[in-house]
Amino acid sequence: MPSPSDELCKKSATELARLLERGEVSSEELTRAHLTRIDACDDRLRAFTAVFRDEALASARRADEERGRGDVRSSLHGLPMSVKESIDFAGHAATMGVHARRSLIAKTDGGMLQAARSAGAVILGRTNVSQFLFFHESRNPLFGETKNPFSLAHTPGGSSGGEAAAIAAGMSPLGFGTDIGGSIRVPAHFTGICGLKPTLDFWTNKGSNTALAGQEAVRGQIGPMARTVADLVMAMTALDPRQLSRIDPRVPPITFSDPSSIEVPKLRVGVLVDDGWVRPSAAVARAVHRAAEALRTRGCSIVPFTPPGTDAAIEHYFAALSADGGETIARGLGDGPIDPVLEGLRRLTKIPPRVRLMIARTLELLGDEKLARILRVTQRKTVAELYQVTDFIRRYRGTFLGAMDAAELDVLLVPAHATTALPHGMAKDFPVAGSPSMLYNLLQFPGGVVPVTRVREAETARPGARGKLEKHAAKVDAESARLPVGVQVVGRPWADHVVLAAMAAIEAEVRTDSEFPRTPVELA
Repeated sequence: MPSPSDELCKKSATELARLLERGEVSSEELTRAHLTRIDACDDRLRAFTAVFRDEALASARRADEERGRGDVRSSLHGLPMSVKESIDFAGHAATMGVHARRSLIAKTDGGMLQAARSAGAVILGRTNVSQFLFFHESRNPLFGETKNPFSLAHTPGGSSGGEAAAIAAGMSPLGFGTDIGGSIRVPAHFTGICGLKPTLDFWTNKGSNTALAGQEAVRGQIGPMARTVADLVMAMTALDPRQLSRIDPRVPPITFSDPSSIEVPKLRVGVLVDDGWVRPSAAVARAVHRAAEALRTRGCSIVPFTPPGTDAAIEHYFAALSADGGETIARGLGDGPIDPVLEGLRRLTKIPPRVRLMIARTLELLGDEKLARILRVTQRKTVAELYQVTDFIRRYRGTFLGAMDAAELDVLLVPAHATTALPHGMAKDFPVAGSPSMLYNLLQFPGGVVPVTRVREAETARPGARGKLEKHAAKVDAESARLPVGVQVVGRPWADHVVLAAMAAIEAEVRTDSEFPRTPVELA
């Protein structure tokens, strides 16, 4: 029989906030419940890199005392939450799973952690990441490998996979992740939860560490992760950009608009299932169509959409992140242990240009044109070449938005990743499967993921798989039965509330489906 603490951990962040507001539970009770859940689950999942038991309980008692005096700062006041290990936490290092960074102790909290504490949130702990935040698993030599609550044989994704696993398992109701190539959205999709990558700089990124400090062509963004869309809305409302702009001048002091103000039936929705890089799994494609059906039921206009030049855009995404030829990551890793995925990247950086060209030509002859194109663009560039890459990216944003204007689109429905959750180790040689998310990092558009369905047994086959990428995807599909499937909703810059309104409408329609992925997950 479930204990009272387990019952609390099953509730969403918004439900817990209402219990706190009505005085039906204390912050200390909520915090103890989630710490108990961590004790029960995290030995198997390894989602947390650190749990701040004493500090969290002290913070919770303080929140209860403040609430008793009528001093309630926000809807997050007294609510437990967790944060990704890469975000600065005073007195601790943001290692990103790299041994050489263990001595880099942060003197102050990162901007969003400051904001969360000011809002009264209780920080339970920090969560695991991929080494240097560079691939779609959460594994590194410092903290080990995080497992997916839906299947311990699978990854929860990366690089915010520890956060996703903690939330999906009920160890935390709300958290912060970061996203430069799907690092919030892919883990949300892999674990059956919700996540939002806001418009760039809607939330401050101050104190958010990255493997490529100073790389500005494609920037990462902090965002919220939780089990329901309403939880994301609560976080976006409580952590107002007008307050965040005082912490960070890059944040414009604008008001976060209420998603409930959006007339969903008036939305015009573009649908893109396959961006041409890795053919989406059958379940992924079905989920996008189910989300479109859900919005059509709500009165939305649904139209197919083929954006211009996505092949070139993804090539420029990889070109921007590899402009130094991998030198920054290699230097950052030093002589410490390295994850096998990054070991392959390190070897790639040492291939001379002439040999690289020969390998690319061989790949083309073997039918692996996509891999050949990525191999050609991921090499060291001159300053002039980097300027050209950056100029393309800036111009492409206008081109893409112009295409949305021409089609009169408010939001897009697209996959977050070409497949569902990967078996452990399968992120190696498979980064382009995240292209459906990477595109919107390049564009700096807001994008959120909402869970929709689970993989059917009949959807585990991939007929006609050809080439290295397709065959890799076929291996992933073969082990995907019953895994969760999310769908990504993308909006125009600064229209984050529109994205959330569409996500909420999808969620309301699909959550009664028998195949809806329900969280928190009870571990077998």
